[in-house]
Formats: sequence, C-alpha cells, structure tokens
Amino acid sequence: QVQLVESGGGLVQPGGSLRLSCAASGFTFSSYAMSWYRQAPGKEREFVASIDSGGFSRNYADSVKGRFTISRGNAKNTVYLQMNNLKPEDTAVYYCYVSFGYWGQGTQVTVSS
Repeated sequence: QVQLVESGGGLVQPGGSLRLSCAASGFTFSSYAMSWYRQAPGKEREFVASIDSGGFSRNYADSVKGRFTISRGNAKNTVYLQMNNLKPEDTAVYYCYVSFGYWGQGTQVTVSS
C-alpha cells in the first residue's frame, strides 16, 4: 500500500533552518511529481513547493521563494524540503503529497523564540 512518512520537523528559532524528509513506498516513486503543503492552525492547507518526477522542474509558493528548496532522491524514494531563514509565519503542519492524490500524516514545524 502507498505510504508517505514525513520526518524532520521540530521547534526552531526565527532565522533557523530545518530539513524535512518524506519517505515513500508502495508505488513507483520516480514516475510521479511530489509536493509539500502546509496547514497552520485555523487556516486552510496551502501549497508550498513541488518537483516533477525527474527533479528538473520545481515550483514554489511566493511566500517561500528564495528560502525553501525542494529536492528528491529517486534512488532513496525520498523527497526533501530544505527550509532556511524560517519565520514565525512558517509555523504549520507540513504534508507530503504525491500527484495521484495521496497525503502523508504530516510533521509539525514550529518557529518561535
């Protein structure tokens, strides 16, 4: 069965960095685009970043451009989100998503001093 398992979240101070990982199984990872979304308390889930199956095309939400980088390791069936210069407004649960419509369980990121 399809599984997406996120990890790497935690508490970080403003200006700090975190690297999220999403380990995928149960499907041919290298054939599908992958995305990261996030949901802050009381808000709707929003798009953060996406990467195509080969890792050549990437898209970002305006709010994270220049600070976040999405990448993937097809040999490891893993997609990553490197988050730098984190801000309190980045606080949210971050979800991994595969393009045929499956979500991970999420990982909490809290940016606070």
